[in-house]
Amino acid sequence: MAMGLPPGVQLYAKAEWTNPGGSVKDRPALNIIREAERRGDLRPGVILLDSTSGNMGIAYAMWGAARGHKVKLVVPENASPERLMTLRAYGVDVVLSDGVEGTDGAIRMVHEIYAADPDRYFFADQYNNPDNWRAHYLTTGVEIWEETGGKVTHFVAGLGTGGTMTGVGRRLREYNPDIRLIAVQPDSSFHGLEGLKYMPTAIKPGIYDETLPDEIIEIRTEEAYSMCRCVAREEGLLIGVSAGAALEAAVRVAKTLEQGVVVTLLPDNAAKYLSEPFWTEQD
Repeated sequence: MAMGLPPGVQLYAKAEWTNPGGSVKDRPALNIIREAERRGDLRPGVILLDSTSGNMGIAYAMWGAARGHKVKLVVPENASPERLMTLRAYGVDVVLSDGVEGTDGAIRMVHEIYAADPDRYFFADQYNNPDNWRAHYLTTGVEIWEETGGKVTHFVAGLGTGGTMTGVGRRLREYNPDIRLIAVQPDSSFHGLEGLKYMPTAIKPGIYDETLPDEIIEIRTEEAYSMCRCVAREEGLLIGVSAGAALEAAVRVAKTLEQGVVVTLLPDNAAKYLSEPFWTEQD
């Protein structure tokens, strides 16, 4: 991608919507399910339970249907209509939590559901389950290293569960300790960047290794929206909102360099966000 970058800098964006469920969350969901099956935690008659803002739930739903598991998910009521429709199409038992409380409200509610009947469920607990970040350590980080021929110098990723940053970051640092890791979060607790967390006030995910990032860039919702529009109209790509935030941060990083290979990860495309009004706004 060009984006007016210095001549010695390359920017690559990993298009995770090419996964079968349409997002980066296919990776951790499959690893969580496989490992739970291997341990015997997820077996016939046991329901997979978790909270989600959407993409992880869709991944659970897809893999659950394919592997014969029932799925129950707590989702904020203000999740995009496309995400809720997709979950219901897969036959998921969807429980809606208070949208004002965001993902943290869904987390609190899912803990209450699990505590009331623990024998009925396998609580996948994406925010605290190490099989989440290990999926990225085993796959995403390896792919980024190999796909750049080991030339990656900077990795930029949004913070939701922290699994992508933790897994990819740990793997890349094993390859080259000098690789800089840049995390991306909203600029406040009240934001429209679905799937991302403002860590200073959010419930901290247990799997997020906060010692890894060299820098944290805060992105305003409007900046992510603007990047989504720009990429659609100038690059011919329809990307999701959290992808717009990650790309905005990656471009900022790239423009500060004279030489380097910056890689960011685009969690999904725009398919689940096309009902949002920002697409028709003018910059």
